[in-house]
Amino acid sequence: MFRQIMESVHKSQLEVSELRSECHELRQANASLERVVKECLQVNHHNYNHHDCACGRQASFQTPVPGSPQLRAKSPFLTPNSIPALAVPPSVYVPSPLSDNALTQFPFGVREIPGFWVVIPAGGAGTRLWPLSREGHPKFLLDLTLKGRSLIQATWDRLLPLSSASRTAIVAGPAHVKSITEQLPDLLPHNLFCEPSAKESMAAIGLAAAVLAVRDPNAIIGSFAADHMISGDDAFLAAVAEAVEVAKKDYFVTIGIAPSHPSTGFGYVRLGEKLGMADAPNARLVSSFKEKPDARTAAAYIKTGNYRWNAGMFVTKAAFLMQLLKEYKPELHDGLQKIALAWNDEATRQNMLNEVWPGLEKIAIDHAVAEPAALDRRVAVVPATFGWDDVGDFSSLADLLPAESNQPRILGDSGLVVTEQAAGGIVVPGSGRLVSLLGVDDLVIVDMPDTLLVTTRARSQEVKRLVKKCREAGWKQLL
Repeated sequence: MFRQIMESVHKSQLEVSELRSECHELRQANASLERVVKECLQVNHHNYNHHDCACGRQASFQTPVPGSPQLRAKSPFLTPNSIPALAVPPSVYVPSPLSDNALTQFPFGVREIPGFWVVIPAGGAGTRLWPLSREGHPKFLLDLTLKGRSLIQATWDRLLPLSSASRTAIVAGPAHVKSITEQLPDLLPHNLFCEPSAKESMAAIGLAAAVLAVRDPNAIIGSFAADHMISGDDAFLAAVAEAVEVAKKDYFVTIGIAPSHPSTGFGYVRLGEKLGMADAPNARLVSSFKEKPDARTAAAYIKTGNYRWNAGMFVTKAAFLMQLLKEYKPELHDGLQKIALAWNDEATRQNMLNEVWPGLEKIAIDHAVAEPAALDRRVAVVPATFGWDDVGDFSSLADLLPAESNQPRILGDSGLVVTEQAAGGIVVPGSGRLVSLLGVDDLVIVDMPDTLLVTTRARSQEVKRLVKKCREAGWKQLL
């Protein structure tokens, strides 16, 4: 028995050593990538400015690009600022353990991609972050980074350089339209698509695709959730630009996130064969999509190196998406097409929405289009190296917040939290009252003016169940 224990300990030590080695490789690869991208952006910036001065106009690339939230994360490629930069020649591709080729330069002299539309679905109630997130004020409207920008504002800032305000659209429910327009004053009214009721992601993204395909038959759209956090803007923008190049060849393209740990909360994408595109050297076919696995399966996925997290980011031609929808979900396609053709006339639009929308199938875009199209070899993936988190519960939120050693994370006024021998966890002092902790570890405490939640980090994924029980108990007004 003792020998077996010692063998297990020795095996664990070897695995830890191997993981440390892999982490070191990831740090070096990501540092190389970021240094090269920045150098090339500076070169392109100089060249473009010189050209623009000769032509007598101002370069749009001169506009400062708004930053994204800086993540404090569990993986080396989520914390690029802590990595020493390495000098790498700007004319070569840098091998990366996260993808076959790390992009060494942004493909355009300016960041804006011609003909590219950004679509931001702003839906969901974020019930796993209740009572901080509510149905009337969900997590995408919240500033979860304490940087003065909500998640949807950060998403807008991040994507605006690719499309400009004129080609950035948002799909939202009627309850959130007012708050969204207040937070995004530059959003054009005709680019805000209001869905009468929640119908899952296919109807929301399909509505935008159908309307935009009528406006611009050659439009390429990229769908990016309003409530995700990303670090490493250059790597993100390069991945999107690469996905656009693949989408031009009539592919439904997803962006695969390099997993930092064997998560059971995310779906996975299995990488297939390389596409061999000169403009998209990292692109591969999607072999298959995998639902959220158990811990053992997730660990097995990561060990193979052939899986990426499915972050729900999709890039494709609007017309091609409608074509796929016509093949796999013809009734849903026909309903969205009717709405799109009536969209420009407000009275006709509303009548058509009242008539058609209630009967549309409630289904996720993964199940409606992505999975069946992958079987037909029409779905591609661009493996990416930027940091990503969907802030799905209080445990993941805690990982993104700074904290003193052996202290809980605090989202709000730290002066309202007093601790003694309390480590880990997260405290949200949202009521203005003092919150004091003594001798407790890894708790989640959310103190709002009308509601108090107390749970553990380990069970923070289950808050959704508590919301359901509160609804059944008659507390709907607090949800």
